Amino acid sequence: MTSKYSRTELERIVCAVQQVDSSLEGRARAHLDNLTKPLGSLGRLEDLAVKIYVASGGYVPMADPARIYTIAGDHGVNEENVSYFPQEVTRQMVENFLTGGAGINVLARTSGVELMVVDAGCKGGPFPDHPDLIQRRVACGTANISKGPAMDEESCLKAIFLGLELANEAHEQGVKVLGTGEMGVSNTTPSTALYCAYFDLDPADITGPGGGIDAKAVLRKIEVIRRALDVNAETVRSSDPLAILAALGGYEIAALAGLIIGGAKNRQMICIDGFISTAAYAAAAQICPAVGGYCVLSHASAEPGYAQVIKALDRNPLLHLDMRLGEGSGAALSMFLLRAAANIYNEMATFDDAGVAPGGDL
Repeated sequence: MTSKYSRTELERIVCAVQQVDSSLEGRARAHLDNLTKPLGSLGRLEDLAVKIYVASGGYVPMADPARIYTIAGDHGVNEENVSYFPQEVTRQMVENFLTGGAGINVLARTSGVELMVVDAGCKGGPFPDHPDLIQRRVACGTANISKGPAMDEESCLKAIFLGLELANEAHEQGVKVLGTGEMGVSNTTPSTALYCAYFDLDPADITGPGGGIDAKAVLRKIEVIRRALDVNAETVRSSDPLAILAALGGYEIAALAGLIIGGAKNRQMICIDGFISTAAYAAAAQICPAVGGYCVLSHASAEPGYAQVIKALDRNPLLHLDMRLGEGSGAALSMFLLRAAANIYNEMATFDDAGVAPGGDL
């Protein structure tokens, strides 16, 4: 019998993700061009409306309900002193999310989107039960990537399938748009390592301060990432995206990659948050290239290396706000833009409806 958490089963799911039909774009553009406005005058909102329409398979664009999953996990590489914060802050921030006091709570409430918190790999015992908390921990944190693989393949697959399950559950509950969020002290380190492995980037060029380390600590972080790439060099050279994710990633990153693949399979739109969530998107896109048609990069992270990352991905983030919080903060903001784009498509009058001359007769 094939294991539930196997490459074979993941490959079956990946094959079920349909490439978006780009031929639908013309139909969406024609509708937008017939609305009471100068051609293209709503800029990237029109592009977003087209993307939602195409991703849906040609149905009425819908951006609600929307839900962010903020997925938490700890990292063994924290012992290398690569973070401004101690390990226990991961757990403390999960508790902060559940009492509604974090930045993502405020932004989710402001944008009118649901927030669910997921423990995929935190250290310590179980959290107290909470209606907004999903406790499906794969393990109590990863191993230290500077000394060996973060996870074995089976554990990585379990985390990916956790994300797939979350996407499916949301789909069954009618959720149209998913948002990626994360919490994990030191998780910019594995994210940077993943970028280096997937896109052949130099750690010195893309390593940043993360949660706020100083310049001397950034140099130490670069060396830790170099060691991680060296000790896992055989896996990195294999160009096997799943093996690389297991060697260098984290439970929250792998779960987010699964969420992205699952959302694409379900034709849900996925709003990708910043530096760490984009690493999960990079992993998902390496495993399943078709996910790109269903994803938007919410904002350009203020992490110094992010510009090279989006160049490697050939993607253009929606917002440029100098944010670097994570948690799903950018996803909450971009979800409002998706709602605006869908509403423009669905609610704005056509020239005929409004009795307005379309112009153009020069």
